[in-house]
Amino acid sequence: MSTVIASSSAAGFSQEVFEQFLSSRNEPAWVSELRREAFAKYTEFLEQPLDPEEWKRIDLRALKPSQFHLVTTQAAAEANAASGLEANSDPAIGTLLADRAEFAGRVIHVDGQLAISELSEELAARGVVFGSLTQLIQTHGELLKPYLMQKAVKHDQDRMSAWHAAFWTGGTVLYVPRNVRVEAPLYGLVALAKDKAADFSHTLVILEDGAEATLLEETTSLHATHTGLHVGGVELLLGQEARLRYVQLQNWNHRTWHLATQAGHVEKDGFLQWTVGGLGSRLAHTHQDVSLDGRGAVAQVNGVTFAINRQVISYYTQQTHRAPDTRSDLLYKDVLRDESRVIWRGMIDVEKGAPRTDGYQRNDSLLLSTTARADAIPGLEIETDDVRCTHGATVGEVDQDQILYCMCRGLSRHEAMHMIVEGFFQQVYDRIPVPAVQETLSQAVERKLGLGRDT
Repeated sequence: MSTVIASSSAAGFSQEVFEQFLSSRNEPAWVSELRREAFAKYTEFLEQPLDPEEWKRIDLRALKPSQFHLVTTQAAAEANAASGLEANSDPAIGTLLADRAEFAGRVIHVDGQLAISELSEELAARGVVFGSLTQLIQTHGELLKPYLMQKAVKHDQDRMSAWHAAFWTGGTVLYVPRNVRVEAPLYGLVALAKDKAADFSHTLVILEDGAEATLLEETTSLHATHTGLHVGGVELLLGQEARLRYVQLQNWNHRTWHLATQAGHVEKDGFLQWTVGGLGSRLAHTHQDVSLDGRGAVAQVNGVTFAINRQVISYYTQQTHRAPDTRSDLLYKDVLRDESRVIWRGMIDVEKGAPRTDGYQRNDSLLLSTTARADAIPGLEIETDDVRCTHGATVGEVDQDQILYCMCRGLSRHEAMHMIVEGFFQQVYDRIPVPAVQETLSQAVERKLGLGRDT
């Protein structure tokens, strides 16, 4: 058996690579057909330029898909063993969140392959499904078929979504039945182990009417010097009066490309709290859509980004109001040092059938060096009357008087900077009701402030 499936095209993954990949999968016919449709759209999109509104500030010329390979089950097992990660054993992987809370379940993938899947017996008995997408399409195919890349992340959306839909590897599924509340958080980890590995993990969360859950996910690299590629997808689907707290902390090494398509849909009186942490990667671009589809639906979106060295971290966010009396509230805060760059392009879209919409978006950036750069571009598209939509963006440098004030009271310059940065992020921390996430972000920020230049 071949251990890897290598890309043979500088422009993208070729037909030969796709056929090899498809033949390595043991999947239901409906999944294979979805992949074929997605790959056909992917090849079409390769002949078209990327949407300039989303991509014109991002330089992808150094990304060569031919450098990366999809890892098969055999190669993943070898990588797991080399990393001290055996099936259903505790992982020997450096993480931010794994040890900070008691979790009701864990799903861990390495190089797109399942390493650990656990769920409490009590939740399983109540009908909760939590595990690997690769396994669950076999055992729960009829449950997942109406949702998987049908309502949120769609293969005909753009090049990245089609690429992901054709080649998705591992991924996490969370299904919570009607009126079931999951009190303890659940945990998911996506890791890259092999050098030049490509991961196409997909997260699918389905909350039926009245359900409630918290899912904390993070990404990481086992080796600081390995290059990697992540083309991910996230789908968050909330029924009426459902409540979801979803956190994703992106913490790849500084040699990994991160391209993600993420979408959430909220029905009548549902509530989605979505927190994104941007810490790692060489270049990261996240396309994030939140759609409020039912009357009274609410979404709160939080973002914390800390970029250093020559990192480029980009977000393209959209808050779409499709029903009356909906509310969205987005707050992204970014800290930049060295020669890093952060780009945020946000849009609030209010459709004709959505009167009494309340939409808000704000992005604040704090520059710790004169060579860092932040671009913030908010926007509104309103097609109905009787709405309240506002946006704002600020970019500024650290106030030297604040640093001097702190140092005059006995703090070192490092401690003063940490206090100022923590205060800058505190508004976002206060919106996150999960202590483990608050502590994790705070400690990650402190480590970032103390880092020298990485290779």
